[in-house]
Amino acid sequence: MPQLGETVTEGTITKWMKKVGDTIAEDEVLFEVSTDKVDSEVPSPASGVVTEILVGEGETVDVGTKLAVISADGAAPAPAGAGAAAPAGQEDTDLQAEPEISVAETPPPEPPPQAAQPAPQAAQPAPQPEPPPAAAAQPAPPPVPAAPPAASGDGDPGRMLSPVVRRLVAEYNLDPAEIHGTGAGGRITRSDVLSLIDQRNGGTPTTARVTPPRAGGTPASAAPPEPAAAVAVPAPGEHDTVIPFTNIRRRTAEHMVRSKHTSAHTMVAVEVDYSGVEKVRQAQKAAFKEAEGFSLTYLPFVSRAAIDALEEFPNVNSSVGDDALIVHHDVNLGIAVDLDFEGLLVPVIHNADTKRLRALAREISGLAAKTRAKRLTMDDISGGTFTITNAGPFGTFITVPVIYQPQVAILSTDGVKKRPVVIELPDGSDGIAVHPVGNVVLSWDHRAFDGAYAAAFLAAIKDVIETRDWATEL
Repeated sequence: MPQLGETVTEGTITKWMKKVGDTIAEDEVLFEVSTDKVDSEVPSPASGVVTEILVGEGETVDVGTKLAVISADGAAPAPAGAGAAAPAGQEDTDLQAEPEISVAETPPPEPPPQAAQPAPQAAQPAPQPEPPPAAAAQPAPPPVPAAPPAASGDGDPGRMLSPVVRRLVAEYNLDPAEIHGTGAGGRITRSDVLSLIDQRNGGTPTTARVTPPRAGGTPASAAPPEPAAAVAVPAPGEHDTVIPFTNIRRRTAEHMVRSKHTSAHTMVAVEVDYSGVEKVRQAQKAAFKEAEGFSLTYLPFVSRAAIDALEEFPNVNSSVGDDALIVHHDVNLGIAVDLDFEGLLVPVIHNADTKRLRALAREISGLAAKTRAKRLTMDDISGGTFTITNAGPFGTFITVPVIYQPQVAILSTDGVKKRPVVIELPDGSDGIAVHPVGNVVLSWDHRAFDGAYAAAFLAAIKDVIETRDWATEL
């Protein structure tokens, strides 16, 4: 399984393009893989004949797992563990990659995990993977009676620990010998570690209950709360339809639950008058679509206003680090894109603070098209620092989105509708007029800043939308 991004730890084989016995050329597409980030076609690293396929379609395996074998002459490979050199002319290519290295992690020192310190969190904008919550009612597998290996897992291939696993083992002071590995060759996976932690924690998902030790090794809380009651998994009835989760649906679910357990979610909303924006849209829509090839929506205007407001309120463009707030100086704007109700991806406009309205509109339209055509690269979805999600086309009133980790805030734009509003007439009296009005909502992490800061940020967005000379900007 190739490394399809620094934060990707596993992938699901969705389709093999070749079967055993087929000839394949170097760089010809061999299989399709789905990860929690993107769906990709993987080319063959060598020419030859496919002699083995070890992982079937629909199976999910860790990065580095052997998937297939390609032989130069089509001969079957030697049995695993035989230790004999390949015969002359037979060059087997194992489709493997180096063990995954997370962007925010550094390998722990040589001492066993019990003495290792938690890896420091890097101060950078790239999203970093959080361990997914394990099933609440799943009991931990029985311990394996083996001597604890070194933190790196050297000397025992079956106990090799990936950087993600090493970090969890070190943070929670675990003994790898107590963890039953369910990965390839008995390898300990992230889920195996979380299952053990959950078992010790009374069945509550890890991110909700367990607080890792601080830098000095002292637990953050000496008296953990009582474990919550496990929720029974419902069984389908006779008239029910069971729809298995796709990989992207599963990863989205994991991230949403993890985000709720990680951040102190709070929301604030403001009503915005779009009459100035609508005036420009109506005057320019025909010429804009002819020049650009797509319609001018409200989203680029809101994005431009949010970027300007982030300059005034930079703490919204940040991540929560180790007892500190990491403020990002580049605004990498994520735009949530729906995949025909089958899932959600968040491509990123990098350095959005250097782009004006027309350039933002182009990038939003281009990334949405690439997302729906499954042509996104890892660069397209990495490094986001602030996200906007747009439910407005469905006429929503108020949408409270879940924060995209490790960011601290996400903005939602809701439906814009004509409503009666009170306006001040030239003589100073009040009057009633019909204006296009819609709500803008901010979900934010209360650990990062307080309500006054969040409200002031939204007020700044409202002011830009309502008072900017958009005709000149366009």
